[in-house]
Amino acid sequence: MTEPDHVRTTRAAYDATADVYASFVGTEITAAIEAPLDRALLAAFAELVTPTEGRPVGDLGCGTGRVAAYLAGRGLEAIGVDLSPGMLAVARRAHHGIPFREGALTDLPVADGALAGAVCWYSIIHTPPDGLDAIAAELRRVLAADGHLLVAFQAGRGEGQRRDEIQGRPVDLTRWLHRPDDVARALSSAGLRVEAQATRAAAASHESTPQTFLFARA
Repeated sequence: MTEPDHVRTTRAAYDATADVYASFVGTEITAAIEAPLDRALLAAFAELVTPTEGRPVGDLGCGTGRVAAYLAGRGLEAIGVDLSPGMLAVARRAHHGIPFREGALTDLPVADGALAGAVCWYSIIHTPPDGLDAIAAELRRVLAADGHLLVAFQAGRGEGQRRDEIQGRPVDLTRWLHRPDDVARALSSAGLRVEAQATRAAAASHESTPQTFLFARA
């Protein structure tokens, strides 16, 4: 199957800037990047998930493994999946003992029903709106019955914002500002029950748009 252009360009952009990303965002969930509400919602997710032997929670689109490490620190078995070998190399150096695998959100290297829960922490932002249904279907496939899902993303009207450089390095990277209703509809259409939604205003200096968080359940 031919790889979509946005997948190829996203991988290339993060491979080229993994060290820059890690120096800015880090390898842990911190108050410097996440607002109090963000951290509270991650804590709520960790509390909702029921640990099940043999069924980990997935940090899908894990980047440097920040969410995987957060969940592991709360007693959950965690795995991480990301497109970018460069980002995975950072994650593996930072978080020994957590398995990290290469894969796309539409083709996760995870068996059917294998995850007790999953977090997509700003990992759908490089997928255009017409690609949300495929991601939602894949998330439904890998979640166990009653598995929990938390999705975080920058909210907008479905518009794309293109970048051609990061810290002086040339990239071809588009960030999509998804409509919350579009993401919720895609999840519902895939058979996931959307149970809660929260949107907050931009707060930190690195934010310029509202931030939306959706909780869903298989």
